[in-house]
Amino acid sequence: MPRDDRSRAPRLPSATDASAEAAARRRSVLGEAGHRLEHVAGTGPEIDPAALAGRIEGFVGFARVPLGVFGPLRLAGDRARGEFHVPIATSEGAMVASFQHVANAVARTDGIATRCTQDRVWRAPAFVFRGLEEAAAFARWLPSRFDSLAEVTRDGSRHCRLRDLQPAVVGREVYLRLGFTTGDAAGQNMVTLATDAICTRLLDEMPAKPEHWQLEANYSGDKKATALALASVRGRRVSAELRLDAKLCRRYFRVDPAGMARVWDVAAAGASLSGMVGVQGNYANALAGLFVACGQDVACVSEAAAGLSRIERTDADELYVSVTLPNLIVGTVGGGTSLPTAGECLDLLGCRGDGRAAKFAEICGAVVLAGELALAGALAAGGFARAHATMGRGDASQPPA
Repeated sequence: MPRDDRSRAPRLPSATDASAEAAARRRSVLGEAGHRLEHVAGTGPEIDPAALAGRIEGFVGFARVPLGVFGPLRLAGDRARGEFHVPIATSEGAMVASFQHVANAVARTDGIATRCTQDRVWRAPAFVFRGLEEAAAFARWLPSRFDSLAEVTRDGSRHCRLRDLQPAVVGREVYLRLGFTTGDAAGQNMVTLATDAICTRLLDEMPAKPEHWQLEANYSGDKKATALALASVRGRRVSAELRLDAKLCRRYFRVDPAGMARVWDVAAAGASLSGMVGVQGNYANALAGLFVACGQDVACVSEAAAGLSRIERTDADELYVSVTLPNLIVGTVGGGTSLPTAGECLDLLGCRGDGRAAKFAEICGAVVLAGELALAGALAAGGFARAHATMGRGDASQPPA
């Protein structure tokens, strides 16, 4: 598909200016650039509760999470290319400002390179037989049924396609990982319905009937960090990288590449000591902020935040930063993306609608990289606590009006 080609995006007032005038100016600048933010700003029409059917039950209102915008963030991705203003929904002080600081540094480079390399959404039913012989026979028989099961999936959905079928025998049980592609939807509901149709077909045809079966047996990695998904893919697998020369590193982070790499080496060993799935600093901050803003399933942060970060000094005395996120369950159609504020935020990124899910995934990867660089820089320069003390301590005794 054609790449994005945004040239120079407008600059916004300082991210640390908390005045009403600055907020109005930000909305004005973005509006002049063609972005509509009426619902984000609270000036759009009321949402008809009936339009929320299938999105919420017991509806009473909305949780108002503050939403900030940082950027422009320069990307040199496969699908996401150019400069982007990025929406982040959070109540954690200092977070948007830290992303903005990295964006200022990235603006003096060729941009953050991003690639979406794989996509699969998994569901994992299980079948319990009388004994090992029946279970093993079922597992041997399954591959011969792949074409028939793929046809069942095609008949039930315009977008969902069966791509993988992986049985695992555990005693008298057979766990079956089914891998699907889901177009530009996150696809959780889509693969659930497809798996139900597949299991119905299998129950009609299998050599021996199981004593028990269930649609999901906790082998898919759904909404949890797993080593299996880390090594393969669940959702979309994205990598991003950035190189900063030593001069830029010292200018923006007050530390040289060797100092930044040293901090990360220690943190990587600490990750191993803690038993972390993956090695990363804080993917969840970036992802939760993007997911809330852009109508994604926020619970999927639990798996999307597992990944691998690298921060190194190169032989040319550059700082090399990379992130790999193997579990990005994101979409640009369906689900919460149809909500007005989510639509405005996706529009801000040029990511609403068909054909844009991989682009949105690349942007997620770039924002995660920015967060890793901001965290490592603050730790290396000794400013981590200071930033939270000065920017992240709102007076809880004086709630907003």
